[in-house]
Amino acid sequence: MAGTSAATDDYERQRVSKETSLHGVHQDLGALFTDFAGWSMPVRYASELAEHKAVREAVGLFDLSHMAEIHVRGAQAADVLDHALVGNLSGLKPGRARYTMICDAEGGVLDDLVVYRLADEEYLVVANAGNADVVAEALAERVRGFDAVVDNRSEATALIAVQGPKAADVLAAVTDADLAALKYYASVPAVVKGHEVLLARTGYTGEDGFELFVAAAEAPALWGILTEAGEPHGLIPCGLACRDTLRLEAGMPLYGNELSRALNPFAAGLGRVVKFEKPGDFVGRAALEELAKAEVPRVRVGLRGAGRRAPRRGYRLLSEEAEVGEVTSGALSPTLGYPIAMAYVDRAYAEPGTRLSVDIRGKIEPVEVVGLPFYSRA
Repeated sequence: MAGTSAATDDYERQRVSKETSLHGVHQDLGALFTDFAGWSMPVRYASELAEHKAVREAVGLFDLSHMAEIHVRGAQAADVLDHALVGNLSGLKPGRARYTMICDAEGGVLDDLVVYRLADEEYLVVANAGNADVVAEALAERVRGFDAVVDNRSEATALIAVQGPKAADVLAAVTDADLAALKYYASVPAVVKGHEVLLARTGYTGEDGFELFVAAAEAPALWGILTEAGEPHGLIPCGLACRDTLRLEAGMPLYGNELSRALNPFAAGLGRVVKFEKPGDFVGRAALEELAKAEVPRVRVGLRGAGRRAPRRGYRLLSEEAEVGEVTSGALSPTLGYPIAMAYVDRAYAEPGTRLSVDIRGKIEPVEVVGLPFYSRA
């Protein structure tokens, strides 16, 4: 019986979502939680519309500690990442970051990543929570034969984001880092009220903003410091719900929606991240070279709807009665005031201005193909 009980306890622990080091803080703030990629994450605190508005007009505070932080270091760290990823990481200067992807041998996207070059021989690879194990295992496999090591520090690292037009004002009050010199897609070591952080500027909301990588044990204190500094600027905590509508307005893809292993970078309209000109071979190169020559049958586009009913993921797109595409993400845009969506449509129907219809639970609603992004900050 004791053995059975222990096995049951282990099974129950496996079923329970993982919690970030800020979970208790979110509970105290009255957050509504959801399971996201195996993590218990705040989906909203009070109003997702208020949270969305705060990021667009003032500043919001996000817990992104479910993301994976994987360090690659050694004399051949650059060579490893050039081999393992589709981007040219050896050409990245220390202190800068790059959006890239990791693909399988057939060119399918395993994940989209942000990679920071911290020093000549050290990189930080940030992966999506749902693909953390896949990316870590692929890098561990692909490092073999190189003078480099892969160090997965995800559990020991927390990630907090400060996003919005007043984000720099909040950070300026608590750090001596030269924020004006910190460019978009760059990072710098910094100290925030005694806490050592890696301070980055690589937002996912369409607004200016910063990400702070910090030791997980220090995250609650850092969250409190940022909350206090942000109070005069209208800062509020923000959950995953508004992060999704913010990234949708900004036309940014989400893995599992606009990206998947069944798609390649060219099919996703992101062929620009594949750098065939970089030195040496890389995983998926031969397949991607062939895919680059082929005409993509379906194209990722933006859609603008009418009324108040938003197309949602999986909804069919129609031209008259013929199915010509499928919605991947959709919502009523809080900023713009009308329904927006991203979708894959047959190439013949991808031109902006094309009129289509979407089947919203049996009711046919008109939509128009538009360019991405839907929203760009001034």
